[in-house]
Amino acid sequence: MKVEQIYTGCLAQGAYYIESDREVAIIDPLREVEPYIKRAKLDDAEIKYIFETHFHADFVSGHVTLAKKTGAPIVYGPNANPAFDAIIAKDNQEFILGKVTIKVLHTPGHTMESTTYLLQDEDGKDHAIFSGDTLFLGDVGRPDLAQKMGVLTERDLAGYLYDSLRNKIMPLRDDVIVYPAHGAGSACGKNMMKETVDTLGNQKKVNYALRADMTKEEFIEEVIEGLLPPPQYFPLNVKLNKEGYEDIKDVLKRGTRALSPKAFEAAANETGAVVLDVRHQDDYAKGHIPRSIFIGLDGSFAPWAGALISDVKQPILLVAPKGLEGEAVTRLSRVGFDNTLGYLEGGFEAWKKAAFEYDTVDQIEVADLRSIMAEDKAPIFDVRKKSEFLSEHALEAMNTPLDYLNDHLSEFPGNDFFYIHCAGGYRSMIAASILKSRGIHNLIDIKGGFEKIKDSGIPVSEYVCPSTL
Repeated sequence: MKVEQIYTGCLAQGAYYIESDREVAIIDPLREVEPYIKRAKLDDAEIKYIFETHFHADFVSGHVTLAKKTGAPIVYGPNANPAFDAIIAKDNQEFILGKVTIKVLHTPGHTMESTTYLLQDEDGKDHAIFSGDTLFLGDVGRPDLAQKMGVLTERDLAGYLYDSLRNKIMPLRDDVIVYPAHGAGSACGKNMMKETVDTLGNQKKVNYALRADMTKEEFIEEVIEGLLPPPQYFPLNVKLNKEGYEDIKDVLKRGTRALSPKAFEAAANETGAVVLDVRHQDDYAKGHIPRSIFIGLDGSFAPWAGALISDVKQPILLVAPKGLEGEAVTRLSRVGFDNTLGYLEGGFEAWKKAAFEYDTVDQIEVADLRSIMAEDKAPIFDVRKKSEFLSEHALEAMNTPLDYLNDHLSEFPGNDFFYIHCAGGYRSMIAASILKSRGIHNLIDIKGGFEKIKDSGIPVSEYVCPSTL
């Protein structure tokens, strides 16, 4: 028996490859499926099953494409209703894979079709669970993504989740390995650990949601506390995962068309495409196409694209570092953005050489900011998450989280200069690009962000626990 976790950091997502006696099961595959097919060939094995833990909201799974290419059936748990052929398994149904068994444990709560797959070894011993978004390390799946208007509330779903954890997962042996669908950084939970594999026994000790003495009401209150609204692209990804989608090869072919500066400008004007600049933030600051949006490949690219571009059908044109155009198209497609129309041939340098207009972002070093602040009280806007801001922030700063920047546009000065920052510079450059695209140009980005501010001597607040007030 062989179990491999295939972890994709930019999505904080874990897919799984299980092989026994030259038969393979893939759990929650990514959109690009060739690596799984090649991996099976290396083992001289055949992909027999494709298991989906639920209809994913934060990424587009590769189940449909993988099934077409291999002939392997897609398996969902109870209550699933996909638009394509699939095995809708019953609770406790078993699937034989070589010399091992994969058992279906229906664990509703995150969604009503959510299912955990229990792997039993050749001797029938429980070996591992693939818990999807039911159980994370340090957390559990949020129960607010599958609400049905007038039927189920987030409290109802949290109650289902409580029962699933206590009746299906917690009775398993402590040495059972937990393989979750996501880790720290995913928007599918609140407080996930940075580790991606653990034992169930340790989770019973450290995961707040698995406390043995926890009542259902306590669980519901703690699970729903502090939930932020989900990103706008989540329901659109669920729709794609339920109904199917275009082959990624076709998406790549269309998205990696090279366009001259003239053709690029014409395409932007004709289609209303978002010009998405995926270079490093320092390069964007030095020069970029006016009204283009920056989301760099070096950061959490796909999740931020999904959070900030409201419609997955939105046409997109790319400005990318040479050789990374395909990577940008692939990573966009992972979160359902399939309508990339091409990229700027020769990159931004070609745009400049063609004598097209370009813009820049004013920046300031923290050392210079400190001396300016001694004389000038220009406002500072912190675009980090609210939790980061409450933990520590510059005393003069106001919090305008990047996720909800559009809700704060009226707070930015109309004419006078103001400063923006995040933790290190990535998010503040995204914010700068959004503000400039809306005609707000009187901003100055603080280089190095809060990490530099803390070391500069600029007064910083200290977090005070509410219980001590």
